[in-house]
Amino acid sequence: MVTESIKRARDLRKETTVFEKMLWQKLRDRRFQTWKFRRQVPIGPYIADFLCHDAKLIIELDGGQHQESKPYDAKRTKYLNSQGYRVLRYWNNDVSNNLDGVVRDIEVHLT
Repeated sequence: MVTESIKRARDLRKETTVFEKMLWQKLRDRRFQTWKFRRQVPIGPYIADFLCHDAKLIIELDGGQHQESKPYDAKRTKYLNSQGYRVLRYWNNDVSNNLDGVVRDIEVHLT
């Protein structure tokens, strides 16, 4: 049975933003220190942009719309933390302008 969360995650994978594509190229196929990442993964009522299950690490990319959704993001992060995950957030413009810096920061959190 396909749940609404799974259906929504599949739709989000088809609607990948340019920033998600840029970061995914660095994370996919165990290219990043052999850590396995998945994208658009349902966790409870939420969908994580990128998830490394072994490291219990979630990476979220935020655009300008997230300025208005800070309370929602805080609630979401609190829930994900309660499930044992650490959440890293990066702005889209950080990925666009400093992808290597974002990758180095993720690396620090994996080691």
